[in-house]
Amino acid sequence: MAYSQVRLKILPSVCSLFDKLVQIKVEGLAPHKPVKLTSKLTDDRGIIFKASALYKADETGQVDVCSVPSFGGSYTGVEPMGLFWAMAPETPHSKLLKKNVLSPTLVELEALSEETGELLASETCERGYLAEGVKRIPLQEGKLRGVLFIPAGEGPFPGILDLYILGGGLNEPRASLLANKGFVVLALAFYAYKDLPKNPKHLDLEYFEEAVTYFRRRPEVKGPGIGIISLSLSGGLALAMSSFLPGITATVCINGCNAISIFPLHYKDMIMPPLPVIRKKATVTESGILDLTNCTPDPTLEEYRASLIPIENSSCHFLFVASEADLNWNSVLYAEQAAARLRDHGKESFQLVTYPKAGHFMEVPFMPFCESGFHAAVMTETVFGGEPKAQSEAQLDLWERVQRFFKIHL
Repeated sequence: MAYSQVRLKILPSVCSLFDKLVQIKVEGLAPHKPVKLTSKLTDDRGIIFKASALYKADETGQVDVCSVPSFGGSYTGVEPMGLFWAMAPETPHSKLLKKNVLSPTLVELEALSEETGELLASETCERGYLAEGVKRIPLQEGKLRGVLFIPAGEGPFPGILDLYILGGGLNEPRASLLANKGFVVLALAFYAYKDLPKNPKHLDLEYFEEAVTYFRRRPEVKGPGIGIISLSLSGGLALAMSSFLPGITATVCINGCNAISIFPLHYKDMIMPPLPVIRKKATVTESGILDLTNCTPDPTLEEYRASLIPIENSSCHFLFVASEADLNWNSVLYAEQAAARLRDHGKESFQLVTYPKAGHFMEVPFMPFCESGFHAAVMTETVFGGEPKAQSEAQLDLWERVQRFFKIHL
């Protein structure tokens, strides 16, 4: 939509996949005039996310966000996708929620006169999740609950089990975007989803064993082994699955723990206790919310060793990812301990990557930064750490790294 002769363009198209870069251009401005660009979306909870940036038109009256710097607003400098990753929630402590990826996320873009505030041009960008031909199949098989994503084309394809943390629910965006890259992906729920228990007293490894067995038997899944991608609490689950269950070839553990945490883990006649959360060790940030960095103890200390996961028993390849500014727990320490344990047992089948200034929630590219949110273990809002620009750069790098890792090892 254009007002007067000003046009706002999204190239190559107003419709794109969520992890794809787009080019935003404004044409028809007065030469050298300042213009304010804004972005806005509403997520599945009805929470509004917004960003803005100030630009100056060139001598031809154009602004190309991919090549000219913002001089103010939500970010500065040349940031082609700044209007996407720099969006912040109007409701504090909110993370962007996308429950179902069959519909795109709509991002409203506007160009406004910086001098008068007049709306000059607007356009809506559709950020989709499913490439053409990718199937989304809800899963309700025995006790298993989740969503299966199957790529277009002739299979079989390498298979990835996607474990997320938010309430034990699903991360359909990550799973679907991975399926677009040629992987069969099962986003597996493990609590607080549909008829699964909302407040489990423990987690059963048999449930995950059933999921691995089911997934490996799917005709679309190329064997012999599958991969796992995990984040936060599910990182420990992924490490436990890799240590106790056969058929897992490659595991990505993002800001996870090398010990069982939050819930006890039951498997056959074994019970692994979780690391405690020592609430009194929490500190309070300047904005008045909890920093839990020091609340989860070192699992290699004598009194906590029963929680340590015996990853040396695994025969799979690991990618340990840790954010150096994670304020949820000490991700770097846990990743380094996991790597050291493998090395001590003569195993070098791992990579360890750390990201400076990145926080806890490492997401798909261009996802709005999540600085803080509700933490189920302490039943209040906590800070997750990181800086928006550094987080965005880390997520871009990690996305490519994860795909390479699975392509090599699956």
